[in-house]
Amino acid sequence: MDGIVTEVAVGVKRGSDELLSGSVLSSPNSNMSSMVVTANGNDSKKFKGEDKMDGAPSRVLHIRKLPGEVTETEVIALGLPFGKVTNILMLKGKNQAFLELATEEAAITMVNYYSAVTPHLRNQPIYIQYSNHKELKTDNTLNQRAQAVLQAVTAVQTANTPLSGTTVSESAVTPAQSPVLRIIIDNMYYPVTLDVLHQIFSKFGAVLKIITFTKNNQFQALLQYGDPVNAQQAKLALDGQNIYNACCTLRIDFSKLVNLNVKYNNDKSRDYTRPDLPSGDGQPALDPAIAAAFAKETSLLGLPVAAVPGALSPLAIPNAAAAAAAAAAGRVGMPGVSAGGNTVLLVSNLNEEMVTPQSLFTLFGVYGDVQRVKILYNKKDSALIQMADGNQSQLAMNHLNGQKMYGKIIRVTLSKHQTVQLPREGLDDQGLTKDFGNSPLHRFKKPGSKNFQNIFPPSATLHLSNIPDHKMALLQMATVEEAIQALIDLHNYNLGENHHLRVSFSKSTI
Repeated sequence: MDGIVTEVAVGVKRGSDELLSGSVLSSPNSNMSSMVVTANGNDSKKFKGEDKMDGAPSRVLHIRKLPGEVTETEVIALGLPFGKVTNILMLKGKNQAFLELATEEAAITMVNYYSAVTPHLRNQPIYIQYSNHKELKTDNTLNQRAQAVLQAVTAVQTANTPLSGTTVSESAVTPAQSPVLRIIIDNMYYPVTLDVLHQIFSKFGAVLKIITFTKNNQFQALLQYGDPVNAQQAKLALDGQNIYNACCTLRIDFSKLVNLNVKYNNDKSRDYTRPDLPSGDGQPALDPAIAAAFAKETSLLGLPVAAVPGALSPLAIPNAAAAAAAAAAGRVGMPGVSAGGNTVLLVSNLNEEMVTPQSLFTLFGVYGDVQRVKILYNKKDSALIQMADGNQSQLAMNHLNGQKMYGKIIRVTLSKHQTVQLPREGLDDQGLTKDFGNSPLHRFKKPGSKNFQNIFPPSATLHLSNIPDHKMALLQMATVEEAIQALIDLHNYNLGENHHLRVSFSKSTI
C-alpha cells in the first residue's frame, strides 16, 4: 500500500449473516484482485471471517472472540505498541476484526508477543492470528466515527515516529500507546513492595511484569500490562494518589518501552507469565539495554519535581485501589503506628569472618529499630534480625537486599520465624545472639520522629550530624559498598563532650 490508509469499514450484522456492503479484501489466493463483501446473504458466506491458524505471516491480522461492546479504539490499541496501524475492519456481528499494520515485521512481532501472552479486552481473552489476506481495503463512507479514530491515531503516530533499528524490548513508541508504565514513588516513608504494586495495579487489568529498582535515590518501577488500554486507565486513576496517608505518592507516566525483559523472579522483579525464572540471588533485575533506554527517556520526559501539596487524596480513602493497597500492606502506614506483618528478617550470604551482631544492628538500624540479632550457629553466613514492626522489616528488606556488606552481596528475605529466641540462661552461644531491645541508639522510637522523613536507599554519599557546634556534613565515598562500611564503622563514634556521630545515607550528591 502506498501512503497511510485511514479508511475504516465497520460490518454490522443484520438478521442472520448479512453484512454491510462495500468492504474489499485483497486475497492472495484468488484470481480476482479483491473479494467484495456485500449485503447479499449468499455473497457474505464467501467471507466467513475465519482464517487458518497456521497461515503464512501477513501484515493483516485476524482478531477473534471480541467482546460485544468493544470499540475501534480498543482494537487499534492492541497493535500500537508494535508499529503503525494503517487500517481496521470490524465485523461486530461476528465479534471479529481485521487489523492492518504498516509492515509485516511489525505484525510478526505482535503475533509472537500475543502468542506468549494472551491479550484481554474488557477482561475477556481474545485471539490473534495471521490473515490469509495481504492487504485490507475499505470504503471510507461506511463509518465516519471509526475513520476519525484511525485518522486521529495516525496523526499522533506521525508526530511520534519510532526510531529505526530498535528492538521490540527497547523501541520508542508514543508514550500514550505503551502498555508499560513508569512509576516513581515520592515521600516513601514506608516500604512499597512489588506485591503492593501488583495488588494496586491489578485492579485495572492483568499485570504481566514488574521491575523495581532505585534510581537517583528514589524507588522506581516499570510495570507492564497486556493491553495499553489498561495502562491508560491505571494512570488516570492512580497518578498523584498516595498509597498511605500523607506519604508514598505515585507519580506515573507512560514508558517508551513496549516490553520488559525480566531475568529473575524475586522481590525486585517478577514476570507473572514465567514462574519458572530463577531468583537470581542479588543480581540486578534491570536489563542493561532497558536501563539505558529508561535513562534516556527519563531525561526526555521529565516529570514534575513534586506534587501540589494538599491537592491529592490518599489511597486510604475507600475505593478499589485503596482496598487493594490496604489488603496488601495489612495496615494504614502512618509513622509511629504499630503494624502487623512479619518482623523477622533472614539475612544470608554474609561474610562470616567479618559480620557481628553489632554491625548488623547498625546497618539495619538505618531502616528501623532492631530488637534482636542472631547469627546462626551452624550457618554463620546467615542471621535472623527482628525489627520493631512489619513496616520496618519491609523497609530494611527493600533497601538492603542485594547490597554489598564486607565484600559479599547479601540476600534479605522475610523469615518464617515470628521472633528471635534468646539463648537459654547460662548457655554460651559465643556472642552470636544479642538483645538490642533497650538500646539507646534506636532512631525511630519517638512517634512521628523526623527520622521517618530521612530514610533513603544506600548511597555513596553519607550525611553526618550531631557534630560539635551543631555542624552537619556530607561525605562522598567512592562506592556504595564503602559508604555502607563507613556507616557501620563510624555511626555512634564518640567525638568527645558527649557528642556521638550520627551517620545516615543521603539523598544528595556532592
